[in-house]
Amino acid sequence: MAAVSNSLSLKHGLSLWCPQTGSLSRLNSSSSIKFRNFSRCYAAFANENREYVIVGGGNAAGYAARTFVEHGMADGRLCIVTKEAYAPYERPALTKGYLFPPDKNPARLPGFHTCVGSGGERQTPEWYKEKGIEMLYQDPVKSIDIEQQTLTTDSGKLLKYGSLIIATGCTASRFPEKIGGNLPGVHYIRDVADADSLVSSLGKARKVVVVGGGYIGMEVAAAAVGWQLDTTIIYPEDHLLQRLFTPSLGRRYEELYQKNGVKILKGASIKNLEADANGHVTAVKLGDGSTIAADTVIVGVGAKPAVGPFERVGLNKDVGGIQVDGLFRTSTPGIFAIGDVAAFPLKIYDRIARVEHVDHARRSAHHCVKALLSAQTHTYDYLPFFYSRVFEYEGSPRKVWWQFFGDNVGETVEIGNFDPKIATFWIESGKLKGVLLESGSPEEFQLLPKLARSQPAVDKAKLEKASSVEEALAIVGASLG
Repeated sequence: MAAVSNSLSLKHGLSLWCPQTGSLSRLNSSSSIKFRNFSRCYAAFANENREYVIVGGGNAAGYAARTFVEHGMADGRLCIVTKEAYAPYERPALTKGYLFPPDKNPARLPGFHTCVGSGGERQTPEWYKEKGIEMLYQDPVKSIDIEQQTLTTDSGKLLKYGSLIIATGCTASRFPEKIGGNLPGVHYIRDVADADSLVSSLGKARKVVVVGGGYIGMEVAAAAVGWQLDTTIIYPEDHLLQRLFTPSLGRRYEELYQKNGVKILKGASIKNLEADANGHVTAVKLGDGSTIAADTVIVGVGAKPAVGPFERVGLNKDVGGIQVDGLFRTSTPGIFAIGDVAAFPLKIYDRIARVEHVDHARRSAHHCVKALLSAQTHTYDYLPFFYSRVFEYEGSPRKVWWQFFGDNVGETVEIGNFDPKIATFWIESGKLKGVLLESGSPEEFQLLPKLARSQPAVDKAKLEKASSVEEALAIVGASLG
């Protein structure tokens, strides 16, 4: 899931900028004195000057904004620059509830603005205005001058920042144009505009092909079933979600999708996408020369960190993204990176990781801003967490929801028959490293992170003899002591 690297030793303080004093390093005095001193110079800021700037308008930006507000440091101080036309929202909805058919209660804005995904307040555009946060919509940053601490946007707007937080997330990996990657009817999903375009196509579609057997592919294919469309998933791996699922678990989910009418074509490569005389996609041509008819194609083959103009800040060549330390500081004083774009020390497993998940986006945003605005110095200690929810639309015969915590390394023990529960345990050197549970109760799901973080010693032979998921969880739970 992430490459191994030596720990970081980035040693610099917080950079605060104001016209009179230039760049200031972190003070040893109390945070209240630090804020008071800085607020005096804020009044002299010219129009282009901002105390704090967040670049990016996704999950991480929304949760970072909330943390600024909680510390009383947003009003008149914070600016968010985004390429999107919308205030930050809970991006996972785009491949789940947003794609439900009109008669099955689809999700729509403003219903899923951050921070409703974690039970917080819905931060609508009006919320940002009320909190005194400047929002620059549809105006992405095109360049940065690190020495002058300035950003230039597409519209030519110049922003001078004191502290900069890069929260640009990822961009979808695309098929090359020469093989039909940009044909009408071919879709990629990263934002609301992408999802709106796909919903429009689904309303007219007859045959849908989903390319990719990961999170995006599985969630989009499940949504297409809700539209009662002829749906096929194509992927090159041996089973669904190969980077996490075991072969046995992958087969269970493949059977579930097939029961819902989805055709699965695995171990296949794509040669090109074919089009009709009007240029609209009509088929997917495979490496073996065969074709699969399609009037709508969704490509979900991964994502790339959106480093954009920030390469000079310092990239990680192993896992991609912008390298940061345990407080999300880059090697450039005063510049931070959070969320999907950040390559950070995964303390629990002593390696560098880049995690593309909403849970990390939320937590990294909070940790970074809290460290920036207070005396917090403890290292981010993230426990990897992944989940998915599919077939949740109204009228679905079975709603599917699984959660995974930890690391998928070592041997595996699978308990349960998927009717409805199944659990997979990853054990290495006699210790529990990771656990996945399908269709658990709230209490069972709450146990998972405790198990994964504690990494208790587990009697593998005893666990293999468990007759049910409940018994298996009781066995590993007892190891917590």
